[in-house]
Amino acid sequence: MDLIPEFLKDTFNRHYGDNLARILAGLSMTRPVTLRVNTLKISSEQAKSALIKMGFKIKPVGFYADAFIIENAKESELQKTELYLRGEIYLQSLSSMLPPLLLEPKSGENILDMTAAPGGKTCEISVLSGGESLITACERDKIRFDRLKYNVQKQGVPRVNLLCTDALKLDDFLRFDKILLDAPCSGSGTLSPDVPVKISPKLVSNCVVLQKNLLKKALKLLKKGGMLVYSTCSILKEENENVLDAVLSQSGGELMPIDKNRFTCVPELDGMAETVTVCPDELFEGFFLALIKKIK
Repeated sequence: MDLIPEFLKDTFNRHYGDNLARILAGLSMTRPVTLRVNTLKISSEQAKSALIKMGFKIKPVGFYADAFIIENAKESELQKTELYLRGEIYLQSLSSMLPPLLLEPKSGENILDMTAAPGGKTCEISVLSGGESLITACERDKIRFDRLKYNVQKQGVPRVNLLCTDALKLDDFLRFDKILLDAPCSGSGTLSPDVPVKISPKLVSNCVVLQKNLLKKALKLLKKGGMLVYSTCSILKEENENVLDAVLSQSGGELMPIDKNRFTCVPELDGMAETVTVCPDELFEGFFLALIKKIK
């Protein structure tokens, strides 16, 4: 069976034209294992030294000093190591490391992770703030919430308030300095031979409705002057640029330019000037990133 349905190929072609072959090639690739060091528990140098002693071949990640590419191993092999079992490393795709980096969490900030499971980005936010931000992490699905709770506890990140609830139901009187909305999506950027994803036009349309509602809610909960990162693991404009166009003008949000010098090694597709659309390739999943400021 073809990995990518025809309607999706047609959509990619309509959105990206000459880049269609590049996208299809990227989605067909099996990517190496990538990981992030939990520097609340161990230094990157200590983790790197331990991994090398165990025989793992390591490459650095250009945009993140505490992340590594493992060239000669499967996830199952890393999961048997003491580093993994102690929560000193976290297996995470390179693309999914980008939203917390863009959010730039700081000590003392009150941060909301709206759809937090399985917890990789929640933990990364904490690590980036040195464990000094106050994080509220929401997940409405009980099974996924249990996974979120497990990972937060295993990683040993402090000051995280876990809520098994729909972020849409949070009290509108709450206010946060920063918000990460890694919105549920079709997963069009994460198609791969290893993890096939079933995508249909109905799934996309359902995701768009939810994405718009979550973004509106996020802007209600964000303090004036606060920063919001909107991200998806989709490269469909319906779930990305079009959602921003539909919501921002009426909800007090303004797109802020992303400093792309920080992410020079990230492969990009053409898109809205202030945003980043990550093209799937041999290292990266397809992804979308937008930085939004609450202006009123």
